[in-house]
Order: sequence, then C-alpha cells, then structure tokens
Amino acid sequence: MTGARAGAVALSLLIAGAAVAEPTYKLMRFSDLRDWENDDHQAALDVFVETCGDMDGPEWESLCAFAKSAPDARAFFETFFQPVRIEDGESMLFTGYFEPELRGAPEQGGLYQHPIYRLPEDYVQGEPYLTRQEIEETAALNGKGLEIAWLADPVDLFFLQVQGSGRIRFPDGDVIRVGYGGKNGQDYSSVGRELVNRGIYTEHEVSAQVIRNWVRDNPDEGKSLLWVNKSYVFFREINDVPADKGPLGAMNRSITTGRSIAVDPAFTKLGTPIWIEKEGATPMHRLMVAQDTGSAIKGAQRADIFFGTGEAAGREAGRVKDGGCMITLLPIQLAYATLPELIE
Repeated sequence: MTGARAGAVALSLLIAGAAVAEPTYKLMRFSDLRDWENDDHQAALDVFVETCGDMDGPEWESLCAFAKSAPDARAFFETFFQPVRIEDGESMLFTGYFEPELRGAPEQGGLYQHPIYRLPEDYVQGEPYLTRQEIEETAALNGKGLEIAWLADPVDLFFLQVQGSGRIRFPDGDVIRVGYGGKNGQDYSSVGRELVNRGIYTEHEVSAQVIRNWVRDNPDEGKSLLWVNKSYVFFREINDVPADKGPLGAMNRSITTGRSIAVDPAFTKLGTPIWIEKEGATPMHRLMVAQDTGSAIKGAQRADIFFGTGEAAGREAGRVKDGGCMITLLPIQLAYATLPELIE
C-alpha cells in the first residue's frame, strides 16, 4: 500500500487508535466552513480545554498547554489546526441526545417496579452477557443487590439506557445522578428501524416520542419490540458532579450543552474539535468537541449532539435526524505530516 491511501490509513490510526474501514480524507480551508466567522470560538475553546489534558500525543499535549493560556480563540484554531473532512462512503447523519430526569424511588414498591442495575459481579468486559430479554423476562438479576433505583416506566428505563446517563428524582425530592457503567456485549439494534420494517411507520415518521407512545399504547407488543434491541446498559451512581455541570461523557468529564457531540472513536479521537454543518429545520453551524460515544454512533460522518438535561432538551433532541457534514480539526503538523500527497 503506497501513496495517499497509505497516508490515509496511517492518519486513521494516529487519530483514533484503530480503523474499521479505510476512510478518505479531504483537506479543507477555514473559509470553506459555512458561518465559521460567526461562531462563538471562545465557547468552543472552553469546552476543548475541559478534556484536552486527557489526550495522548505530543501534538495534542502542546496544543492543550497553549489553549490553557487563554489565547485568542479563533486565532488559536485557525493557526494550529487543519480542517479535514473524513468520509467512509456513508451519508452524514446527525441525531440528538440528552440527559433525562425521571421519576423513581430508592426502593421497589407501588408504581416503581423497573430496576436500574449496576454491573453484575460475574460481568466480564468484552464478553457477551445476558440479553435484554433474558434480563427482563426471567428477572435473572433480581435479589443480587444490584439495584441503584427503581423507575415507574419501562420505556423510561429503555431510553435512559439509550441516552447513557440521567437524573432520578425520588418522591421526597432527593435527586441522584446515574452514568454509564458498562454494557452486556450484545449488538445494538434500532427499535425505530424495527417499527419501519414492520410497516407500522415510515422512516420519516419515527422519533423517540413516537416510539414511546407506541410502546405505551401496545404494552405486550411494545415489550417484544424493545427486546429486539439485545443491548443492555448498566449504570453507576455519580454524585460528585455538580448540578450545574453536564453528565459525564466517554472521557469521564462533564459534557456541555450545545458544544459536545458523540462520535465513532474508530474515526475520530475523543477530545478533537469538530466543525458541524447540520441541515434540517433548525440548521446548526458550530464548533463542537468530540467528548462522547454511543452504541448507535457508527461511521466517519455520524454524530449525536448533546442538548442538555430535562424534558425540553429531550423534545429538542428527539426532533433531530438531519443531514449535513462534519469536518475534523486536526493539529496542523499531524495532518501535514501524514497526508503530504493531498497538500497542493
């Protein structure tokens, strides 16, 4: 393997650790980024600084140290970064996610019959564990002291697992925060896609709220629909994150409303600045930071935008299913050293 293709594969290894496909790369200019000059670059720099200290590599370490010295934000990105569009043949898809706040209780009783589990003792990282159906249908984990809290609605539990974090409000007003603790090693399957496959809805009709309503209106069929997704997420209690901060992302740092995105780490190194151009009813042209991942986030042009905490954020996130593009900002020396044949 020689030439630009070899450089592209080398770059994918440098920025993400391993690639699941051979992506293509296109060098861009900042003048190519739509509305770049109108963004709040300082807001993006503040978010970048939150996690850049956890990034490996001399290029990132030196940039992080300078970023913390309070430089002019726009000049910082334009001087030290190279915009690169990374593609894998699939169209761009933006979706949204949020941190739900749900009604729950610390003990089982009354309405509260659906447990949030922490990791079982016999769980082994990377090995397949019980499926969603096996856990719920046989109550296989009951009585093992794994319950963090109990929810009133099984659909809330399902979407809590999709989101990966949330706040649980108890009847006495106390609130706990739970975050991702691990998953069962089973493949993620889209229940929205299953509703389309069954001919119940068309693709453009499916949203998180549509799925919620259908499962609640069809409890027996709804349960089997949720079991189509064999993936099951376990949680851990997180009480050391201030209430004014976002939930912890994949970098174990709080993520930021409207500035953090979840990406596929096979293509994008966590902590990397990403310029997004989201189309749809509410276009968004903004510099984000890749600080999270998700089971459904696969591909070079795939991102989940974090919209914040609570019901309003959930409604906003649930409406997002848009095209567009995202452009990675790589340290300029890294981009130029690994892709010489693409540079004019």
